[in-house]
Amino acid sequence: MLPRLSFSLVLLSSTVSAADWPHFLGPKYDLHCTETGLHLDFPESGPKKLWEVERGRGHAGPVVIGDKVVYIHQVDQNEQIRCLEAATGKEIWEHSYPVEVDQNFGVVDAPRSSPVADVETGLIYTLGNDGDLICLQLADGKVVWQISVPEVFGTGPFFFGYGSSPLIHGEKLIVNVGAEDVCVAAVNKRDGKTLWQTDHAWHGSYASPIIANLHGQEKLLVFTGGRVKPPTGGLLCMNPETGAIDSEFPWRSDNFASVNATSPVVCGENLVFLSEDYGLGGVMVEYDAAFQPQVRWTSPELGCQFQTPIYHQGTLYGLGGNGGLMLAYDVRSGRMLWNEAFYETKIEWQGRPISVSLGHAHLIHVDGAFLCLGEDGVLMRLNLNPGGFEIVAKTRLFYAPETWAPPVISGGRLFVTQNELGPKLHCYDLTVEAPDLTGSAAGPNPLR
Repeated sequence: MLPRLSFSLVLLSSTVSAADWPHFLGPKYDLHCTETGLHLDFPESGPKKLWEVERGRGHAGPVVIGDKVVYIHQVDQNEQIRCLEAATGKEIWEHSYPVEVDQNFGVVDAPRSSPVADVETGLIYTLGNDGDLICLQLADGKVVWQISVPEVFGTGPFFFGYGSSPLIHGEKLIVNVGAEDVCVAAVNKRDGKTLWQTDHAWHGSYASPIIANLHGQEKLLVFTGGRVKPPTGGLLCMNPETGAIDSEFPWRSDNFASVNATSPVVCGENLVFLSEDYGLGGVMVEYDAAFQPQVRWTSPELGCQFQTPIYHQGTLYGLGGNGGLMLAYDVRSGRMLWNEAFYETKIEWQGRPISVSLGHAHLIHVDGAFLCLGEDGVLMRLNLNPGGFEIVAKTRLFYAPETWAPPVISGGRLFVTQNELGPKLHCYDLTVEAPDLTGSAAGPNPLR
């Protein structure tokens, strides 16, 4: 059964500079949105809601290209790819296929890999939980090609199925495969034929690969390390054209149940930050001219499970562990500048004040400010700098656990994925000033 839809249509302001959000981590894979002219000083009742749709299970976030928003989720025993009108939430097309739903450590399998859109070709790609790699036409959802990653490259030792988002680079679609004999592979983005495949003993992970400019050259960075005994993993620096490995940097807890799941963070010239949450924490590595990594500094406190930190103007901001402790570091020296848990901050929900608990929260930078989405539905606008922080605006969009996908901003709209207690995709308008409805009979979010 298709999700229910409720919506209200609001025209976008002509003063907003719009930009697509075509893949995981945003336009430049750095959690920075380039849009300007937004109203981010929302009241405690929250920004104006445009629409919401019910959705199935999964932690994969949406992508937005022009007037379309696409996401993948699990409905009963099927995975479903849905394309909606970004302005209204009305369905444009959907594509469903059966999957085997399993669980591990009490966690039910569901999509974790966000779609990837290619504006040049008008194609969109999804990697499902069972390894179904599908290429569809964005316009109408017609399948162009599809392959089964385990059938083509071999099965991978994963805890919860495939969860790394693919990466488009030129004519290639690069996948963190994690198979016994193929660690990373690239296929032709137009027909799915294999272009190269590279073996490495570290296998796959839940971290999404990125392209980094190191010493004037484009390099592919893949943070590996999944369900293997003994636990091994780390960062591979690779040639994206051939798949050749330039260097490897081991960074993985010796806890078998650990996984590497945060994407590498490029922190200025030749610096890359890695983080994991099972003992080692974070590390800043610096690459020399031969693309060999050296440890610059470490931080056990900035251990991120899957919430990728964000680099901005010489400072690294992130949330460590499960407790939602926000930390700021000078990227050159590794000096901790400040930390804050926000526990004393309270936001009213259904008539009672509830302390902020960010947990596995995500940060994005937009229009000169930071938005922080907590894992239970808290949204805050923050001014962050090396000297400290300021809460400019705060609201509770909803109250539900496992809000683990980063927020997405495109076309003046904020998209938030709710995964539990009635999973939904929410869309808010950031082009208008929202009225303060706190304490009204309608409640903080009347369109819920």
